[in-house]
Amino acid sequence: MNKIVLVAIIIGATPFTSCNHFYTQATHATSEVVSNGREVPRDEMERIYNEVKTPFKYGVVVEQPDSSKMVDSPTIFQQNGRWFMTYIVFDGQGYETWLSESEDLLHWKSKGKILSFSANTWDANQKAGYVSLVHTEWGGDYTVERFQDRYWMTYLGGNTEGYEAGTLKIGSANTTTLTKANEWNRTNAPLLSPEDKDARWYDNKTIYKSLIIRDPKKHTGHPFVMYYNAKGQKADYESIAMAVSDDMLTWTRYGENPVITRGKGICGDAQITQIGDVYVMFYFGAFWKPGAFERFACSYDLINWTDWDGEDLLAPSEDFDNRYAHKPWVIKWNGVVYHFYNAVGTSGRVIALATSRDLGAGK
Repeated sequence: MNKIVLVAIIIGATPFTSCNHFYTQATHATSEVVSNGREVPRDEMERIYNEVKTPFKYGVVVEQPDSSKMVDSPTIFQQNGRWFMTYIVFDGQGYETWLSESEDLLHWKSKGKILSFSANTWDANQKAGYVSLVHTEWGGDYTVERFQDRYWMTYLGGNTEGYEAGTLKIGSANTTTLTKANEWNRTNAPLLSPEDKDARWYDNKTIYKSLIIRDPKKHTGHPFVMYYNAKGQKADYESIAMAVSDDMLTWTRYGENPVITRGKGICGDAQITQIGDVYVMFYFGAFWKPGAFERFACSYDLINWTDWDGEDLLAPSEDFDNRYAHKPWVIKWNGVVYHFYNAVGTSGRVIALATSRDLGAGK
């Protein structure tokens, strides 16, 4: 593993790191420094890689509804002994969020929309949702925690038509019926916006996907932690950053720099799981080397991340993902690792699956 490049900056009493390159708020210039945080050692990183890798590509599990619609960004959870997936559909106008159900994690049936287009709202044409507070224990039950007697979701929101067009912000929605295709209740204002007064150099242009987890140990001093990817006005590449909250509605950016960045291309769509005392962040990379592919990083505190620099977890190799293999959701169930991802290839933009054990071939 190449020498990890990290830095600790004191923001009050809060250390903050950035993997591979460090960008100062003043200049955004790169420089190599030695981490003051606790690095995850090489043998532990290799153990994690061998635990989570999924060399067997099962195939497509969610197809395009028709040639005009593309599917993307799976989130997997369990409720009442059944599996559910939220995913997003782009039809030319923008994103809407849908729900599917499965008995075996392999065969999925759509139940319908849960976030739809609306009129004359800040999020009229973009509602790409991601369920919050999915339990993160590796090999656990992957159920979803309630907060204030409701289930929660963040979403990429905006009012401009087109593919991720205009200024995108993070919205919030909630429901009491997690497994039904009912429209979720949306809050009236974004949680985070590039137009916020405290927007950082890395997120003051547009903000993309977000993930909220609960941290009972309060490593950041707060019980709720959000990871999100964003671009800045002068940093026209995507990095993964953090925000924190005590109530799920009021969010504060954490630190002055992103936690995962390459200074070019994309690092995005974080998913967090916990394997023993190690937190694992699955994410995808794109365009800092050819194509789009799956990566991971590890941490002991959710703040300081050691980036894996070995082989990709997933990369294009089949007809159905020969362009991109990216946007992960990874779980372990009954001894098998299931790695759901967005595949772009001969089948269009679909959701595919790779596994740690050969389960045969899907579509």
